[in-house]
Amino acid sequence: MAAASVCFLLLLSVLFCSSRAKFEPNWSSLDSRPLPAWFDQAKFGIFIHWGVFSVPSFGSEWFWWYWQKQRLQPYVDFMKKNYPPDFRYQDFAPQFTAQFFDAKEWTDIFASSGAKYIVLTTKHHEGFTLWGSKNSWNWNAVDVGPKRDLVDEVASALRAHSNLRLGLYHSLFELCPELYELITKYRPEVLWSDGDGDAPDSYWNSTGFLAWLYNDSPVRDTVVTNDRWGLGSICKHGGYYTCSDRYQPGHLLKHKWENCMTIDRKSWGYRRNAPLRDYMSIQELVAMLVETVSCGGNLLMNVGPTPDGRIPPLMEERLRQMGRWLQVNGGAIYNTSAWRAQNDSQTPNLWYTFRPQEQTIFAMFLEWPKNGSVVLSEPLVTPGVTQVELLGVGPLQWVTAAPTGLRVLLPPLPVSEMPCEWGWSLRLSGAS
Repeated sequence: MAAASVCFLLLLSVLFCSSRAKFEPNWSSLDSRPLPAWFDQAKFGIFIHWGVFSVPSFGSEWFWWYWQKQRLQPYVDFMKKNYPPDFRYQDFAPQFTAQFFDAKEWTDIFASSGAKYIVLTTKHHEGFTLWGSKNSWNWNAVDVGPKRDLVDEVASALRAHSNLRLGLYHSLFELCPELYELITKYRPEVLWSDGDGDAPDSYWNSTGFLAWLYNDSPVRDTVVTNDRWGLGSICKHGGYYTCSDRYQPGHLLKHKWENCMTIDRKSWGYRRNAPLRDYMSIQELVAMLVETVSCGGNLLMNVGPTPDGRIPPLMEERLRQMGRWLQVNGGAIYNTSAWRAQNDSQTPNLWYTFRPQEQTIFAMFLEWPKNGSVVLSEPLVTPGVTQVELLGVGPLQWVTAAPTGLRVLLPPLPVSEMPCEWGWSLRLSGAS
């Protein structure tokens, strides 16, 4: 390459770096960072709660706290019945074997769900790390238990799949240096912080870390962060808001948000004794995804693998069912925006999304009407101009409805010819 060309490229590099916005270690500056566009477009992700707490697999991923700190009777009784008197929580770690864990198999399951990003719990609040952290000696998955870097295996498998982005969950408890380890070694595009311990962000040096993350880290241009960076920051600061677990406001928010929830209603970690009634049905999960996306949020749906590294069959089934639904209805979910109306004022269980680049409205209804038609009272339509399509089927006829909107005439399809189950999507063009 000619010397002049080299100099020109160096000049462009200097100009680019000097023009990059520098974020200061304070919330006013950090909150001004635009959210990377990919996150809003993705809409759907998978959460994974996996660790030493998966071994007792009783009650909750907070097993250590409820047993050793709060001394809740069900946990105390469980330990008395099943373990010797001198058994400690640390003694569960060698039993966290991950012997059947196959990161490629997990990735295939996640890809089949239609999810676009995966958030792995690298360390929960009891401090055990799923990678060989130098700041967690002998309390990590490389030194004890699996004797493997589980974070690296998940990250490598996801990166081999072009449609899935890596996210990592990390509890603020213990040491802040672990965050730098995770970012520099694994380069996640979602950093899901948690566990402030009622301490302010200044205690955790959250703003200092985020300034480095946004300015100088290897993922500074693409990384997305949540709002759990210290007491008082939740639903107020950060890249996107979570506000609470299982957050579902039911209306549009001004700030990007995420609904993190779990298929097992009562626990994020695996529970051996969970009855079927505690698992959400696919109908409930589809309804939650539709409402979440219509109100401008992303859905982060949690699974809890077994201590030997298997995704429970019922959870795998839910993931694959969601994927089958999204294969037909993904056009109404991915790359959409909230519309001027989130749900229909006349027809229950009917939610809207919008593609501004195409001026296309989507209406998702969760119950197939018995009378063979569905009323959309919100869109403004024009006869001869507005066209309606049922995703997975094709164009449909419609008539105007009073006082506004339209009545869409649905085809009399037998169950075997239904485009999907659990919810259906109409695509409207030439409407507003």
